[in-house]
Amino acid sequence: MRDPECIFCKIIAGEIPSNTIYEDEAFKVILDLAPAAKGHALILPKEHYADIYEIDEEVAGRAMKLAKKLAIHMTKVLGCDGFNILQNNREVAGQTVFHFHMHLIPRYKAAKNNDILVWNHETFSAEEMAEIRDALKCD
Repeated sequence: MRDPECIFCKIIAGEIPSNTIYEDEAFKVILDLAPAAKGHALILPKEHYADIYEIDEEVAGRAMKLAKKLAIHMTKVLGCDGFNILQNNREVAGQTVFHFHMHLIPRYKAAKNNDILVWNHETFSAEEMAEIRDALKCD
């Protein structure tokens, strides 16, 4: 399945050039055009899924295995000090391209934007936490 309006589908099809660092039958991994750090890359499934809610479970699992493989490789090659693997779903969560993708972001101690993923923590009472826990319990 492919979305003819999707920029990532166009990149996967070769209609738009990219800096590809890995490709197999199911995924294409490209350098991000607006990187948060040196080496910031995107894992793109070749099939179009809008987000985590749509992606096939097997494909999602394979994406995570690929993320681990590439994080290890990129850490060795780039000499980074840490790593973020980030995946946003829906606009409110920061998703801007509605084709499932995973960000691979190498982190360096001396980088200028190391606080990019910092958020203000919320506080909940013990009762609220118990209510949330009970509501979220899953089989």
